[in-house]
Order: sequence, then structure tokens, then C-alpha cells
Amino acid sequence: MHASLHFTTTNTPPSSSTLRKNPIQITRSPTTQITCKILINPSKKTLPQKTQKPLWPPLPPPNTKPLLPQVNPIKPNIHQPHLNPLQKLAASLLNTIETSLIEPLEKKQSLPKTIDPSVQISGNFAPVRECPVQNSLEVVGQIPDCLRGVYVRNGANPMFEPAGGHHLFDGDGMIHALTLGSANRASYSCRYTRTSRLEQEAKMGRSIFPKPIGELHGHSGLARLCLFMARAAIGLVDVSCGTGVANAGLVYFNGRLLAMSEDDLPYNVKIKGDGDLETIGRFDFNGGLDRPVIAHPKVDPVTGELHVLSYDVVKKPYLKYFKFGASGTKSRDVDITLDQPTMVHDFAITQNYVVIPDQQVVFKLSEMIKGGSPVIYDPNKTSRFGILPRNNVDELGIQWIDVPNCFCFHLCNAWEETSEVGDPIIVVIGSCMDPPDSVFNEHKNNPIRAELTEMRMNLRTQESTRRVLVPGLNLEVGQVNKEVVGQKNRYVYMAIAEPWPKCSGIAKVDLETGSVTKHLYGTGRFGGEPFYVPKRKNDSMGNQVEEDDDGFIMGFVRDEVDERSELVILKASSMKQVGLVRLPARVPYGFHGTFISEQDLKEQA
Repeated sequence: MHASLHFTTTNTPPSSSTLRKNPIQITRSPTTQITCKILINPSKKTLPQKTQKPLWPPLPPPNTKPLLPQVNPIKPNIHQPHLNPLQKLAASLLNTIETSLIEPLEKKQSLPKTIDPSVQISGNFAPVRECPVQNSLEVVGQIPDCLRGVYVRNGANPMFEPAGGHHLFDGDGMIHALTLGSANRASYSCRYTRTSRLEQEAKMGRSIFPKPIGELHGHSGLARLCLFMARAAIGLVDVSCGTGVANAGLVYFNGRLLAMSEDDLPYNVKIKGDGDLETIGRFDFNGGLDRPVIAHPKVDPVTGELHVLSYDVVKKPYLKYFKFGASGTKSRDVDITLDQPTMVHDFAITQNYVVIPDQQVVFKLSEMIKGGSPVIYDPNKTSRFGILPRNNVDELGIQWIDVPNCFCFHLCNAWEETSEVGDPIIVVIGSCMDPPDSVFNEHKNNPIRAELTEMRMNLRTQESTRRVLVPGLNLEVGQVNKEVVGQKNRYVYMAIAEPWPKCSGIAKVDLETGSVTKHLYGTGRFGGEPFYVPKRKNDSMGNQVEEDDDGFIMGFVRDEVDERSELVILKASSMKQVGLVRLPARVPYGFHGTFISEQDLKEQA
């Protein structure tokens, strides 16, 4: 959520934490030793004129091939010989405008921390190179049998050094994959998702697509946008295949792993038999999808449907809802009427409803003319949730219920209840963030708070209540058992986002008792989003059943003191570590992940 611009790599593979008084238990990871050494090596690579240096070292580790050519070879081609004389003249003119007008304007600007590259991509937020499959990783403890498959996690990994402002969310998408097998076998790889944007920039040897958050600020942002539109108009860049970075969400649906961001269609990434990753391409659901989707679609564990939202920051309708059946067939779009374009990063489903947040962080492009960011907090707007029946073909049945002073960047789950007097209630669990726009805009004297909160909305009275479940502790990117999405659950597994934006551990929150059990990674050790994998078991009738915490939690952890990266595995019921995999390369802090079982891997499309 996220000095010199450098990164670390490994040159050799390894040798083999109720409302009132909450009881809190704490466990800590044991300290371990590792023999491999991390080298820090700023890039010195020289590129042709008007190119930028990639953010990786000039030489690969021993016994590996060069970075980009491993999948779909790309060679920098800044001169673009396919252009006709008129295009070449226009390209030269636009390059001159960029270097003589736009770049000097950007250099005069004082960058806030939220878009300062020296902050946003420093330390373990800095990018890394691709890593081919590394086998026979060292395992400490035991990998549980139910974890046979692949844990994949997405993140932002900019290929080129930013010329101006850069937000963590602007980076190119990279997926880190850890394959877990029988007999404690583990292997690791990481690859860029080969978006249209990435491939075009790699061919040109420079960053050319504008960064939506980092660069599109004020007058220089307007100039950047106009420059890009001019380049697209004369055929210097191709926008017909999207402009997204596919760096945020991951969902496995209908035999496909989909990498997602807010600004494009998803990208289908295949997990190969050896654990490597291959981008198949931009996925439009066989012609059914023609617009960007948000990074957090919801898979209904009962029906197998994939529920999706799509927002537009320029034209009405600003929001649409649709779903895909278990076989991938798309429903008709339901247009959702909003007064202004609004950031909708996440939403929730219940058995019968879709729960749609309409909150106070909005898009206002006119702010750029005033010299500001187009992503702003609107204090005159009242946050609300729309409760839409899942099978509606239009928005006529939606109920909007105000939930004042509420901004949830991420929602954990939602379900339906009945009050003591028989009123239908929608319960939503999510992290309420304050200041609401603190991810995008700097608030020097107002530290960020992200508190796990319960919101209850009465569908008869249209009244709401809001209750902080764990006061005084920053908890974000929460997970529940995916088998109970849309149903009442007992436990939520949260990243302890302290010191912000790093995550120092995992908190298991019992929604029934209010108790909080923490697992802290230890001094100088930080992770990210935890992911819960259920441990399936059979009842006396042979049916698969499980408790809400009868499974395992996993996530990548970086030891900033000893300079090593690991996968940590916890038993959810005790919050004790049962296994650890030492990784052969640095894994930066990232965004969201998922686990794909061995069986699901066999059924990839």
C-alpha cells in the first residue's frame, strides 16, 4: 500500500496479533540462519539516446539467461524504422516537446511522498529482475499436505526508472510463484505479466505510457496526457490492446489465472508444468468483455459465478455490474447510477445481494487544471452502500443506505442476517481508512488509520450502524476462508499494517468473541497480505467439512536485517509457524495473491 534506484538479487540458490477488552495472544517467528548472500547492485546499463535504464542489474545470476528474452524475446527499437517519414517527423517533434517543455516542468515540482520514487520504490518496495524456475529450495519445518499446488502473488515492479512522479500502484505487474509439492519439495519463479504496455515500452527502451497516479498531477500531468494522446493519434503507440499494468489482483476462475488492475481487461497467465509463468494474453472472456474491471472480482463458492464491477472516470454510466457463470458466460450489464466517478476498488457479495460501496474518494479531472491530483477526498459527499439483488437485470431494485464517514479500501466479507424484530440486515466487514485518500495524497500531520470495522445495514428502515472491532491497530488486506465468501464467517485474517505501510505480522480476529491473536514476524521482518487455505476433511457421511480456522495461512516475508526472503506457513487454529521456505531471490512487498491446488492446475484451460 504502499535510494538510489537499485534492487537486490541472489547470486546463488540456497543449499537445500471484543471491543472493550480483547484477549491478545502473541507468537513470534523463530530466527533462522541462511547461507546465501544478497548483493545490492545499482543498474549501470547504457541505452540509446532518449531511453531509460531498466531497474535491474546489467548481469544475470550464474546459469540463467538474460531477463527479457526468456519469454517472447523483445529487443529495444527506439528508432522504430517501420514509421513513415511524416510519423518520424512527428515523433521527433513530440520528443523535443517532452525534453524541452514537460520534463523541465516536472523537475520544478516538489513531489509529495505518495508519488516520490525515492519513497515509493525504495528498500524492499524496489523492483527486481525476473527469475526462472529455481528448484530444491530449502524448507524448514513441514509443508502441509493440503498445500500442494502453487501460491501466486501479484505486485508492482516498474521496468524503467521513473522520469517524474511515481506511485507504488503505477509499476508493471510481476507475479511471484511458489510451487509446493510432496516430500517438502518447493520451487520458485517470478515473471512480468506481458501486458501490451510493457511490451511496447520494452521495444522502445523507455517508459512512454503515462503513470495514472504518479504523473497525472497538475499542469505537467495534463501535458503528459496530451503528449501520450498525440503519440497514439499518429500511431507511435498502440492503445487498442489496453494500457493497464495487471499488477494488483489475482483470481483463478474457470481454469484460468487472471491478473488484474483497475485500468484494463484481465490478463491470462498460465502456470506451466515446471512452475514457470507464461502470459497467454489479454482475456476478454471469448468476446464477452470489452471494458476494464476492478482488481477484486468475487467468486461465489456455491454457484461458481464470478461477480465483477467496472468503473469509468470519464463518461456515464460511471459504474457497471455484471457476472460470469461457472462456464464463463457473461450476464447483461447492470448500469449503476452515480453522481460522479468514484473509486470502487473492492465490493462484496452475499447469498442474494451485491454490496456496492459509493464512498468519498472520487475522480475529479478538473483538479489537474488547478494543479492538483484528480483523485481526491470529497468531504461534502456521504458514503453509502448500494444493495443490489444479484439477479436483477437493471438497477431499479437497488437500495442505497448511508454509512457516514466510512471509506473501506478493502472489504473482507458480507452476509445476510435477520434482526430480533425480523428485519433483513446486511453485515459488511472491512477496513475503514482515515484519512480516506491517504493512499493517494499526503497528510503530514494526520497519520493513517485502517481499523477493522463492522457495518450493519437494515434493508427495511434503511438505517446503518458502524462499529470498530479492533481499535487502535492498523489492520488491512483481510482474508477469510474462500469457501465462506458471502456467508457468515467467524474468523478474519488481517495484515498488521504497522509501521505503515509495512506489515509486521498477521492478526486473527474472532468476530464472535472479539479476541485477537497475533503472529509477529520478528524484528526487521515484514510481510503483506496473508492468504488462508482450508484444510479439507470428511464427516461421517463422506462430505467435505471444515472449521473456519482449520487450515493454514501463508505469505511472503522479507527479513530486512539478514537480507533474505521467505514463505511463512502458519497453522490458523494456533497461529504458530509450521513451515518456512527460503527463497532464492528477493521478493518485494506486493499486493494480492491466491493459491491454486494441484488438481486445479491439471484443469487449466
